[in-house]
Amino acid sequence: MSVTQILILAIVAILVNQLKNGRSLALLGVSSWVIYWIQPVQEPVNLIFWFPTFTLGLTVFFWLLVSTPETRSWRQNRGAVAVLLGVILLVDLNRYFQIENFFIADTPRVQLVVTVLLVFALTVFLLMRIKRIPAAVFVLAVIGLIVMLLFLKTPSALTRLIETVASLRGKDAVEVSALSWLGFSYVAFRLMHTVIDRKAGRLPAITLAEYMNYVIFFPAFSAGPIDRLERFIRNLNQPIALEQAGWLDAGKRLFWGLFKKFVIADALAWIALNEKFTTDVRSTGWLWVLLYAYSLRIYFDFSGYTDIAIGLGKLLGVQLPENFDAPYLKPNLTQFWNSWHMTLTQWFRSYFFNPLTRFMRSSTIPLTIGLMVFMAQLATMILIGLWHGVTLGFFFWGVWHGVGLFLQNRWSEWMRTHTPVWGTTPWGTIVLRYSGIFLTFHFVTLGWLYFFMPNPALAWGVMLRLLGVT
Repeated sequence: MSVTQILILAIVAILVNQLKNGRSLALLGVSSWVIYWIQPVQEPVNLIFWFPTFTLGLTVFFWLLVSTPETRSWRQNRGAVAVLLGVILLVDLNRYFQIENFFIADTPRVQLVVTVLLVFALTVFLLMRIKRIPAAVFVLAVIGLIVMLLFLKTPSALTRLIETVASLRGKDAVEVSALSWLGFSYVAFRLMHTVIDRKAGRLPAITLAEYMNYVIFFPAFSAGPIDRLERFIRNLNQPIALEQAGWLDAGKRLFWGLFKKFVIADALAWIALNEKFTTDVRSTGWLWVLLYAYSLRIYFDFSGYTDIAIGLGKLLGVQLPENFDAPYLKPNLTQFWNSWHMTLTQWFRSYFFNPLTRFMRSSTIPLTIGLMVFMAQLATMILIGLWHGVTLGFFFWGVWHGVGLFLQNRWSEWMRTHTPVWGTTPWGTIVLRYSGIFLTFHFVTLGWLYFFMPNPALAWGVMLRLLGVT
């Protein structure tokens, strides 16, 4: 989002929060429209319309899966249905309005969109009549989301799809490195969270408006944080009252996020290390400076967006969870990952790491504690890496952190009983803490090479140069 868009949305958030009646439906209308408004330009241009429409349709479908029969009544949900249909049709009608600042003018034909909506509405009507959903459907729904994520994050699969579609249409394929379905990664994790918790019997009963607002809540739609549905619903239905201190805190958070993202991060982007700089820069010292710039840039960029989301959320009376807690000042890698993109880390801990460790402990195959920790940490970090993109670079970035976490875990266990006497003195404690911060920061910073370099071989070569090996 641009600065202008964010400031407009801040004003809209303030207005929505002043509503006494219809606040939930107004928020739904704004969030539904925003996911169209902020979609990036791409080819074919119709995807800018269809991707947000698919997001809304997919969310409605998952609400049908996780809702209870008593919350599916037409009386409870007709307002939400009217808002969703109204937003979709209004956006599509821009082909006649031609208001470029509102949305693209090259939208699909209205007849096609109406036909799709009628078919979808009929499908939803039939699904609403189902009283009991088989457990296998929940499993298939989660698998389907994972497959969609893998497909969207795999460049080679996208290339083949584009070539196939172009061939069927008798046209030349458009060169696209990735399809920009903005927000889908976070939407998928929210949907999976609700399906898993519904299957486990932990999810509260929710209406369509409540569920849609949780999944597509516009402050957190594109870059998180990933909230929990039950916590979000409490704030949605009982918004936090903003007194003078609350308004000041929301404004401070919003403008601090804007400063971090659009001033600090964007300034660092000019000197942050990239593939071209690695061949142009000969000095190892300057190579380190450029890598430090990238490391700081990615922090200020991402944490800036989080501050903006939290600030906008406060203006709406919703307290979103924190996502960053000075991660570069943590003395070990475990504390770093407990402070960096915390909601993503917590999601993987809850829905992958903990179930995997429980499974290994109950397995008939004897495994040592060390081996279980290694396998669970490695698998978790590889998945977090591949969540960013199914490439070798992100895979090795996950391996880098998985192995690092295991080594740090074993070192911490050893230090529990082997800490030297000087290490327990005040000065020794300070030395151990700040040396830990120094080592952790540089380990994470070196790992970013696998994150942004086009291939692992190039990242490894740059790493050797930085370490003075070549």
